[in-house]
Amino acid sequence: MTKRILLLGLAFILCSSMAFGAEEIKVGSINDLTGATSDVGKDAALGIRECVTYVNDNGGVNGKQIKLLLYDYGYRVPEAITIYKRFRDTDKIKLLLQWGTGDTEALSPTVNKDKMVTISDSFSGHLCDPKKTPYNFIYSTDYSSNARAALTAWYEEVWKKSDKWKKAREAGQKPKLVCFYMFASPYASAPIKAIKDQAQLLGIEVTKDQDVSLTALDAKSQVLAAKGENATICWHGNTTMSVATTIKDGYQLKLEADHIVNNWGFDQNLVRMTGKAGEGVIGAAACAFLGMQVPFMDKVLEYCKKVNPSVPIEKRDIRTVQAWVKVGMAVAGLGDADKKGKLDGPTIKASLESLKDWYPFNTKDALGVGPYTITDKDHRPTAVASLYSIKDGKIQLFKKIDLKKQFPDKWESWLGW
Repeated sequence: MTKRILLLGLAFILCSSMAFGAEEIKVGSINDLTGATSDVGKDAALGIRECVTYVNDNGGVNGKQIKLLLYDYGYRVPEAITIYKRFRDTDKIKLLLQWGTGDTEALSPTVNKDKMVTISDSFSGHLCDPKKTPYNFIYSTDYSSNARAALTAWYEEVWKKSDKWKKAREAGQKPKLVCFYMFASPYASAPIKAIKDQAQLLGIEVTKDQDVSLTALDAKSQVLAAKGENATICWHGNTTMSVATTIKDGYQLKLEADHIVNNWGFDQNLVRMTGKAGEGVIGAAACAFLGMQVPFMDKVLEYCKKVNPSVPIEKRDIRTVQAWVKVGMAVAGLGDADKKGKLDGPTIKASLESLKDWYPFNTKDALGVGPYTITDKDHRPTAVASLYSIKDGKIQLFKKIDLKKQFPDKWESWLGW
């Protein structure tokens, strides 16, 4: 009898363990695989799947496996809203990974009402003020800070020091900024107010903006307009393909200006597409580039090969690494909330707002980011922007700028721009 009870007990424990092992956490992911930003979106989506596989291979979230629900929305806001409703009402997801600025900003009132934590690839500064968007989080320096930092780095390291602009400096000329971006794109237009404010702060003249589509294959007329304004520095706010088109047209038409680029327009593909025209271009980056010698990069490369062996490593780029930072932050929030016994929106939100000096996967300097600190008063994870440049066909670190340290009287007031 005793033996029978023991066997029944063991069977119960085994069944319980199997049930526990079957526990899962559903995470929804809205991605652009076919739309206007798919030039950078496809690699990011590969990275999300690879990182989730890594997390599940290594015990999941406190023993619970992540079930990833990843859909393409073609960069269409209505499609994103439809997918979100399915995630919320049918799939009952615990956290949302989102993509574009347009859809993230459009869904912001809804996710706040639903108390659905959202970590987005949109680093729009508009999403960083928890007084207005409490359930929206980003995992990098925001677009406005990137723009301010890129312009400041160029002004300090190029305009004030290079022989190229020596004659203009000695003649007392002011540098002139022109912004190339798609006017109708919330992503591309998000930091324009900030970069123009920074130009005024630095004493840089602002010339007429140039409207360039995210899918542009020709930007000659816009380049000629900038040339006619004697522009000296160009801000590029689109994604890689469009930025490459504009830089190549500038090179062909002998536009003498230098180029600075938002993070979604600066990557290994820009180097491949621009060739000589890309030499000297400066761009912001959310993390280390794929293959750089930083902690945890070996795991990223290992899972690129393991999960997507048919995609050659030489065709992958920084978007994969960004995806790992994004999923890593999601896991940090889910794991802490799960330990507290409440895997709901408010608890996940509070967990993310308690991140202090955080690095992805609890590994110092992992993937070239951190330390990040997020609070319930400021969802900007860092004030440090990393700028890289292209030299001899390779991407290298150009300068890091800590905006909070360099502009201590301005940093707080820039929240939510």
